[in-house]
Amino acid sequence: MTITFKKLEEPTDELVNSLNKWENDPAIVPFIHPCRSKEEVDTKVMITKEELTARLSSYSMYLIYLDNLLVGEMNFIVDPKHLFKQEEGSAWIGITIGENAARGRGVGFTSLSYLESEIKRLGLNRIELGVFAFNQVAHKLYKKLGYKEIGINKDFTYYQDKMWDDIRMEKYIK
Repeated sequence: MTITFKKLEEPTDELVNSLNKWENDPAIVPFIHPCRSKEEVDTKVMITKEELTARLSSYSMYLIYLDNLLVGEMNFIVDPKHLFKQEEGSAWIGITIGENAARGRGVGFTSLSYLESEIKRLGLNRIELGVFAFNQVAHKLYKKLGYKEIGINKDFTYYQDKMWDDIRMEKYIK
C-alpha cells in the first residue's frame, strides 16, 4: 500500500467529478461540512472547475492517492475569520477521505502528518480544526496526533435526526 500526495495547481474534469461525487454521497456529506437540517444533508452540490480554480487563490489543496488511485483531498487556509481562536499564523485544515476503500487503512494519519509538514514548511506555527462530536473516529485520530480541544460550537450540525456540537481543536507545530 502506497500513499502519495500532489499539491493541486490546476483542477481537472476528473478531479471535479470526484469532488462532486464525494460532496453528494449521503454516507459522508455529514462528515465533510456542517448541515443545519436534513434538507441540507440531501441538497446536491455541484462544484465547477472555475469555482475550484477561484478557491485555490486563497487556500492550498493536496490530493491524496492510495496506490495511484485518487481517494481524497486535504486543504488549508491561513487565518480565516471562522477560527475559534484568532491567532495570527494559524492554518485551518480540512480533510476528506472520499473513497471507502481508503478508510481505516492509515490514510488519514499519513495524510494529516504530511499536511502538518507542509504547513510547518511554510513557516506557520499553529493548526486549528473542527470535528463534529459524532465523528469519534476522527476525534480519536486528532487526539493521537496531538491536537487539544479548545472550545465547542453548540448544536452546530445536523446528523441522524439531531443537532451535534462542533469541537474545535488546535496543535502548535515546531
